[in-house]
Amino acid sequence: MNATFDAPRPNNKIPVTVLTGFLGAGKTTLLNYILRENHGRKIAVIENEFGEVGIDGDLVLRSDSEEIYEMVNGCVCCTAEVREDLVRVVRELVARPDRLDHILVETSGMADPYPVAQTFFIDDPIAREVELDAIVTMVDAKHIGQHLEDLELDGADNQAVDQIVCADRIVINKVDLVDEPAIAALRERIRGLNATAELVTSSYAEIDLAGILGLGAFEATQKLLEIGAENEHRGHAHHDQDYTHEHDASVTSVGIAVDADIDLDAFSRWIEALRLEQADTLFRMKGVLSARGRDQRYILQGVHSLIDFRAAQPWGRDPRSSKVVFIGRDLDRARLNREFQACLVD
Repeated sequence: MNATFDAPRPNNKIPVTVLTGFLGAGKTTLLNYILRENHGRKIAVIENEFGEVGIDGDLVLRSDSEEIYEMVNGCVCCTAEVREDLVRVVRELVARPDRLDHILVETSGMADPYPVAQTFFIDDPIAREVELDAIVTMVDAKHIGQHLEDLELDGADNQAVDQIVCADRIVINKVDLVDEPAIAALRERIRGLNATAELVTSSYAEIDLAGILGLGAFEATQKLLEIGAENEHRGHAHHDQDYTHEHDASVTSVGIAVDADIDLDAFSRWIEALRLEQADTLFRMKGVLSARGRDQRYILQGVHSLIDFRAAQPWGRDPRSSKVVFIGRDLDRARLNREFQACLVD
C-alpha cells in the first residue's frame, strides 16, 4: 500500500525576539539603530520598564515602519497579570490588517527573560500566530563583570546571570570601552555560563540585523524552557503557572516627572556630583528633560560613572516636561527628589 504524506505547511507565524540585557547594556541604543536602518521590515516594539515612571518610549526614535508599545504597569517577568497584558498587546498587533514582519519585546534591565519567553508557549490561540524566534541578550563589556560578581544580587537572584544563561545570541556591546584582553576574558566568562549561544561584538549597538533577527532558534529555546528549572546556573526553580520572580529588594527605581524646565547648569552640576559620589551603587540613570531657554530635548544616559547628557531633537508641538529615572542599590528617594527639585527653574 502506498503511503501518502501531506506537504509541509509554510510557516506564516510572526517571529518574536525577546531583547534582554542588564541595566545600561544598550538595548535602547540598539532599538534606535534598528529604527534608523533601511531594512525594509515592519517591526513592532513592545517595551517593558522597571520603575514607576515610563521613560524609554521617549528615548526611542519614531519611524513610519515601526511602532512602539509601552508597558509600564510592572515588570513583565514578575507577575501573571503583566504577562497577560503582554499577550493582549500581541493579540492586538496580530489582528492589525497590515501584517507585521517581526515583533521585538524589550524587557527591563532587571527582568529574567525565562518567563517572558515562556509567554509564547502558552496554550492560547495567539500561539498559532506568533512564535519565539530567539532570546537576544546584550552585555555591557565594561560593566557586566561587577554585576556578575554582585554578591547581593546573587544572594536573591542574579538577573545579569539569568539573562546570559537564557540567551540564544549574545551581543557584547561597548567593546570600544575595553581592550582585547578584557574582551577575551569576558568571552571565556560568558562561555562558562552559556556554552551554546553565538557571541557577537558591537560598539554603540551597531550590528548586522541578520545577526539578531530571524535566527530561528525556536527549537533550541523550547528545549531551554523545558529544562530551565534544572539549569545549574540558575539560582531558583521556575513553574509554569505559579512562577513568581523576586528582584533584589535593595535594587530600586526612583522616577521623577514634572511639567517644568530645568536649569541646565544646575542640573549638569548635580548629575556630575552623583556620578562621582555614587558610581558603584547608581547602576543606571536616564532622562528626557526640558531646559530653560532651549528648544531641544535634553537626553540623559548614564551607566555607573559613564554619563552622556546632550541636546537631541526639538520639542516641536509636544508638551514640554522633565522626566528622570534612577536605578540602583539603596537609593535615597527623598534626597534625589529634593536635589532634582533644586535644579528646576522657579
